[in-house]
Formats: sequence, structure tokens, C-alpha cells
Amino acid sequence: MSTRDVRWLLDTDPALRWQVERDVVHAPPEVWRATRARVATEGFGARMLAHQDDDGRWAGGAFFPADFGPESPEAQSGAWQPFTATTWSLNALREWGVDAEVLRARRTAEKLDATCRWEYDDLPYWGGEVDCCINAWTLANGVWLGANVSALRAEMLRRRLPDGGWNCEWVEGSVRSSFHSTLNTLKGLLWYERAVGGDDEVRAARRSGEEYLLERGLFRRLSTGEPVAGWTTRFTYPFRAYYSVLNAAVHLREASLHDGTPPDPRAADAIEMIRAARTPEGTWLQGRPWAGRVWFPVDVPEGEPSPWLTYYGTVVLDWWDGEAS
Repeated sequence: MSTRDVRWLLDTDPALRWQVERDVVHAPPEVWRATRARVATEGFGARMLAHQDDDGRWAGGAFFPADFGPESPEAQSGAWQPFTATTWSLNALREWGVDAEVLRARRTAEKLDATCRWEYDDLPYWGGEVDCCINAWTLANGVWLGANVSALRAEMLRRRLPDGGWNCEWVEGSVRSSFHSTLNTLKGLLWYERAVGGDDEVRAARRSGEEYLLERGLFRRLSTGEPVAGWTTRFTYPFRAYYSVLNAAVHLREASLHDGTPPDPRAADAIEMIRAARTPEGTWLQGRPWAGRVWFPVDVPEGEPSPWLTYYGTVVLDWWDGEAS
């Protein structure tokens, strides 16, 4: 990456800048940690924290804001779900690197335990519900904030399907895993595993899910070898709940660094798809955003060079090419 491109990535919100300093520039820990500490008081992180309700929630709901329902204008118009409720807001803060102590000082975990219920069956927040993706985010957010998520951990392990992955439609009887559900579950399990310092059962489940994706080259049907769908190469930040080969490669890189293992060659074709999406200027362009209400935009409009996607694409290729230090 050129010096100009690095300067462009560094000229971003602290939520991204500290990660660029750590993973692209390879700055000393005291440098990127100082930038990371600013996330809670500047830019995106501070703005998101300012939207938290006194009862610990965001937008008055667990997965959907309190004003969203069948009769709401968004639902009536066919718009996608909003991304402003508690789970989405916690996901963002965690992924941006906000120190959990900031939210612990606000007693966020305790308040959510007392006030927040899932829209599905009015279930307690930290116990999760039936959706694998939602439960994976709740597991990660819970272990990050110090909530008791031991029962949720066990439930997620029980919901692994015979082919090695997960599917949020298991409650409807599905017995075949989904790319989307499997990846979101893997990300939650890895976060949990790193937070607790190791867990053999969780690690075994995670690796089985990674095997599910790798057997399919991250984008193919196991039965025919054909690509599953065009969404595998729709690169959009934030990733939200949606699968792409870039999102999957980001997870595999993090798992590889955590496990101390080299990249798996079965991902080679998917990596070349990511490489092919890089512009001659060394950037990745924002794809069509996932529509839905947000607190505020955190990346560029469709078609413009995306600092977030460029960061992720750069570190994935550096990892794959053996250039990461």
C-alpha cells in the first residue's frame, strides 16, 4: 500500500484509525492503544454512546426499535429492518474497539438484564432467543460486558447441525446449514473464545463451522461446485448480518492469527475474488448499502472508495500473501 493510501486510511475516525495503526502501519502498541482509547470520547463511538437510553437500551428495543412493527411506516413501505436497537448498537461499539469498562461503568449489562426483552416471546436478553445470528452477537456482547451467558453458550453448541454449521431456520425444521448463519455464529464463538482465554468445546465447534465454509471454498455449493449467489461478492460496510467472501475471509484471518495456523489453501479462489475487486488505486469501493434506519452513516455512499473495506481488504491480502508482521 502506498504512502498516500496509508495517509488516507489514517485520516479516519478513531474507530478505524486505531486498527489501521495496528494492522497496516504496525505502529507500536502504545500508539494504537492511545487512539483506541479515544473511540469512546470522539467520533462514531462517542456518538453511539450518546444514543444509549437511561435504562441501558438503544431505541427502546432488543433487536428492533420500540417504534418498529407491522404498522410502522418502514414495515408498510417494505423497507428493511432498522439497525438502531440495542443489539446492533452494542455490535458496533464492540467492533469499533470501545473499552468494555466504559459500558460497565454505566451498568449496561445489569440494566439490560432487568429491562431488555427479546421481541421473540419476550425472552430475557442475555439468555438469547432462537435465531443463531442474534444469539452469536448476544454471546459476544455478553462476554465482552461481563454478563452471564453460560446457558447461551451451551445452547449455541447444541444448535450446530450435522453438516458442521448453523442455520437460523432450524426452528422451522431446517437441517442444512447457511453461509450467513454459520459465519455470524463463528464470529461470536471466536469472540467468546478469545475473551475467556480458551474453551475446547467452543473451539471444536468453531473449527467445524470453518470447515463447512472451507469445504465450499467460501462461495460454492458442495453438491455442484457452482457459486451459491451473487451476494458472496457484494462488499458493503457495515457487514451487518450478511455474508460475503470478504466478511468470511476477515473471520478466517482472525481465527488463523488466534490459532497460530497458516491460511487454508481452499480459500484461494475466494481470496482472488477479493483481490480482483481492488481498484488500480488500491482501494475497494462501497457496494450497495444494506437499507435500514441507522443512527448515523459510518462509511461512504455506494460506488465511492470505502476506508473500511479498503482496510479489511488490505489486511486480508497481507495475511494471505504472508506480508503481515
